[in-house]
Amino acid sequence: MKAKHIASAVLPALFATVAFAGEYDAIKTAAGAEFFDKECHRCHSVDADKASYGPLLTGVVGRKAGTFEGYPYSDALSNAGFVWTKGAIRAWMEDNDALVPGTKMRHVGVSDPTVQDFIVTYLASISE
Repeated sequence: MKAKHIASAVLPALFATVAFAGEYDAIKTAAGAEFFDKECHRCHSVDADKASYGPLLTGVVGRKAGTFEGYPYSDALSNAGFVWTKGAIRAWMEDNDALVPGTKMRHVGVSDPTVQDFIVTYLASISE
């Protein structure tokens, strides 16, 4: 009998946690879109119909670095040999020159880890 009472108390809390997690991700994604517009949108687009100076970032999470078709990457980035993971994107935002010496992208430095997290969450949401 006690197990039944415990389950009836725990299960709603679990469902509420899952619902909150989804809401939390939506909030992070929306904030990430705002930070992307502020920090990255000057040079990068997420819309294939809009030209940008840098490569299109839709689908960037999981893409091999330096491989977006048609973009003239530096030799350094073309030969970097890694995949854009969430961690690699954070490292790039923090100090792209340290991650890939010789890249042609000027360093803009997004050093706040919370802002990095929001931007990465947004980029991951448009990479699925």
